[in-house]
Amino acid sequence: MRLARPGRRAALLAVLLTALSLIAYRQGDLRATAAAAGMPLEFPSQAGTLVLSELARGLEQPWSLAFLPDGAMLVSERPGRLRLVSREGRIGVPISGLPAVHARGQGGLLDAALTPDHGTTGGVCFSYAEPRGEDGSATAVACARLDRASASLREMRVIYRQEPALTDSDNHYGSRLVFARDGTLFVTLGERYSGRAQAQTLDNGLGKVVRLRVDGGIPADNPFVRSAGARPEIWSYGHRNPQGAAIHPQTGELWISEHGPKGGDELNRVRPGRNYGWPVITYGREYSGLKVGEGLTEKAGMEQPQHYWVPSIATSGLAFYTADRIPAWKGSAFVASLKFGQLARLSLEGDKVVAEERLLEGLNRRLRDVRQGPDGALYLLTDETDGAILRLDLLKP
Repeated sequence: MRLARPGRRAALLAVLLTALSLIAYRQGDLRATAAAAGMPLEFPSQAGTLVLSELARGLEQPWSLAFLPDGAMLVSERPGRLRLVSREGRIGVPISGLPAVHARGQGGLLDAALTPDHGTTGGVCFSYAEPRGEDGSATAVACARLDRASASLREMRVIYRQEPALTDSDNHYGSRLVFARDGTLFVTLGERYSGRAQAQTLDNGLGKVVRLRVDGGIPADNPFVRSAGARPEIWSYGHRNPQGAAIHPQTGELWISEHGPKGGDELNRVRPGRNYGWPVITYGREYSGLKVGEGLTEKAGMEQPQHYWVPSIATSGLAFYTADRIPAWKGSAFVASLKFGQLARLSLEGDKVVAEERLLEGLNRRLRDVRQGPDGALYLLTDETDGAILRLDLLKP
């Protein structure tokens, strides 16, 4: 076959690229249409073909999902509602007994977690942006007993209040909750955006991870309990806005995913008393494109992330996969992405991230949370006004 002349080859290549782009666009458009109709979607992965199906729809900006012992789900909605969702996807009425929430900007009702003794007590804890004074707000954590028969919370008590409250920001509340193996509760706290400098000091709750007992008391082995001028609940500091948290299934250590600025999202292994650097070190830049501070990415005495993303993927929920249903995923960490509507799968060797696989490319929906279900599938929340619970599984597990 005779080769085309250079100019003709360029023209043919341009036509081919345009056609491929149009096919990709139409595929993305078809996926969006199918997703809007609640139809199952298929996606490629290293483990095999994945099928993504919609379990429930009609949640307003859902933020967190927790599985109850019988497989039902407890789902928070950021405007200030907590709901039970059955295993079949039936959405219940709003649960009564919640406190007032500051549902502005990134604030509202945020995470929800079952207490370790939930099976006998019905205990649940939840985090939220608490209104303080006329215009102030800060992260708070409350615990209560869930009465499923009456769809209500009983015996509610606030066990933690972030200090100080701020009046000039409705952002960066952090707010993931996770119980450690010893029954203590980790709470991730954002630096509220305008309080970034205070993430480096120990006399406040901005940009910290704190560790509490479920009654709100302070564990005696917290790292700063005996440090003058430091808040005794602090476990680690130098964080920006951690919105994912999970306990590593082998080591029992806390890992978190946190938002960077323009780039520099991080996955961190959180160890007691350590400084994670924000805003002194970061792999990101200001939203203006300028350097953050001196533009440092490392400094003595400050921890490096286990993994970071440039450009940012807007990290949210975090989960470790421990089930046998999809053997190729066992031991992986999954990080939800708000920006690209993707799910990042990170392969680990010990505490080292050795590979990343991007799943659900082309879905184009804000993924707020990711959880492993009792059946071994992954469940996702979409952060939308008509939000959904999605189930991700192998086409033929």
